[in-house]
Parts: sequence; C-alpha cells; structure tokens
Amino acid sequence: MDALNAAEVMAAAAVASGTPILLAGLGELVAERAGVLNLGVEGMMLVGALAGFAGAHLGGNVWVGLTCAALAAGLFALLHALPVVLFRVDQVVSGLAMVILGTGIASGLGRGFVGQVAPSFSRLPVPWLSELPFLGPVFFRQDMLVYFSLLLLLLVSLFLGRSRPGLELQVCGENPALADSAGLRVGLFRVLATLWGGVMAGLAGAYLSLADTPSWVDGMTAGRGWIAIAMVIFSGWTPWRLALGAWLFGGMVAVQFHIQALGFDANVYILKMLPYVCTLLVLLLASRGPWSRFMGAPAALGRPYAREERD
Repeated sequence: MDALNAAEVMAAAAVASGTPILLAGLGELVAERAGVLNLGVEGMMLVGALAGFAGAHLGGNVWVGLTCAALAAGLFALLHALPVVLFRVDQVVSGLAMVILGTGIASGLGRGFVGQVAPSFSRLPVPWLSELPFLGPVFFRQDMLVYFSLLLLLLVSLFLGRSRPGLELQVCGENPALADSAGLRVGLFRVLATLWGGVMAGLAGAYLSLADTPSWVDGMTAGRGWIAIAMVIFSGWTPWRLALGAWLFGGMVAVQFHIQALGFDANVYILKMLPYVCTLLVLLLASRGPWSRFMGAPAALGRPYAREERD
C-alpha cells in the first residue's frame, strides 16, 4: 500500500508539473499543423506568467490574472503572426525576436512584483471521480488549470481529427497552394492558429505563477517553452503523444524534488538538469527508433506562402 501511495503521489505530481508543457505544447502543435513555426513560446510564457500574476495581484482574482495572461501572450503571438504571414518574415528570426522581447519585458516590468503575493489556484477534488483507484488521486485531485488542460487535450484531438475546420487547417500546413485552390483562406488559418498558440503559451505561463509556484520570479519558465516545442516534435504532432511527453517531463521534475525530499546527498545542479537531459535523450531515441516513422513534420512548416508563388 505504501508503494502504491508513493506511485500515486509521483504520478499526480508528474501530471501537475507537466501541465504548463501540455498547455503550451497544444498551442504550438496547432500552430505548426497550420504551417507556422513559433519559436517564441518561451517569451510568450514569460509574458503570460507576469501578466497573470500582475492581474491576479492587482485585481484580487485568479480569473482576472488568467484573462490578462491570455490577452498579453495573444498580443505577442500577433506580433509574430502578422509579419510572418502577411510579409513573409523569416519565422525563425521572428520567433527568436519574440523570445528576446518577451524575456526583456517580463524582466523589466516584473521587478515591482518580486516578493508580492496574489490569489492562486488550489486543488479542487472532483466528487466521485477523485475516489477512483489510482486515476482519482492522479487526475481528479488537481487544480482547475489541470482539469482545463485535460479538457483541451480532448477538444484539440477532436478538432484536428474529426472536424472539418481542423482538417482544413492541416491542409494549410501540408499544401497551402492546394488549400488556396480549394478556396481556403490560408493566411487567416495561420494567423488564428498562431494566435491560439500564443494564448495557450500565456495560460501555461500563468499556471507557473498562479498554481505551480504562486509568485513572480524572473525567468521562472526555466526553458519550459523550449521543452514544449521539443515535445511537439517528440509527439509527431499528435495531441495524445504530446500529453505523454509532457507528463514524462513532469515526472522527471517530480523525481528531482522527491530525491531532495528524501535527503539524498545529490548535487542540486545535476538534479535540475535531469528533466532536460532526459528530454534530449527521449527525442534522440524517438527520432531513431520505431517511433521515428510518426515524426514527419507538416510539409509546409516554416515556409511562407503567397498566392502568386503557386505553380
């Protein structure tokens, strides 16, 4: 029983720690399926984390903070989407610029919020479901943002796999000229998909500052935006495999803290490196193993499209 309880605790911590990766990854996955590469996720997460904490602190309500996070990161996403879609600016350069801009703005504006407190999300067990063996403690004794991420996982999967707009969006990422010929507005699909990705990155950042460690700390995303992009690649651009990768990363974060809590004499810097090193190893193995056949990127990913360039 003790071993089972320990497993439940570790799995629940993995789901919670993986939630910001899952949220940001679901946004990036949809954007990339539309053909837009957004390397600015890290900067957008930082802006979302700051806006979320500031909104909750000043407004006295976590939902105000969550709304501020979504709006701020969504604005940043538009700053990326409009140039790359309308003016065909290099997507890699624009994404990296968003990282630099977002990091600088969050660092500069966030100084006044260091050490401040704000309302935060707390755990809210789901009646009946929280009593299920193993699944109850792992998935149904979490906070509202974890439940929201699970709902979005289902909705994004259905959108991409079962809906007409989802299939049209994927055509824009695979063959934009064909989509254009069929009367689809490729540019609109790409802008909206990138906007969605920014909003999700903002919610992921808000999770860090309002639920995971309720506070504002400069650089608190700690590279999770880059991990989210890596997990999209690991997933083969598939939502459920993305969730698996996010929770795997969350599990490594949970193991790190569990080792420290048990009092083992381990180098703290090595422990902090552990989740990121494991992510790189998983990506390497997946790209060379049987899973590699699922890792085909959208054919037009990162490639600008203009109607006059059709054959």
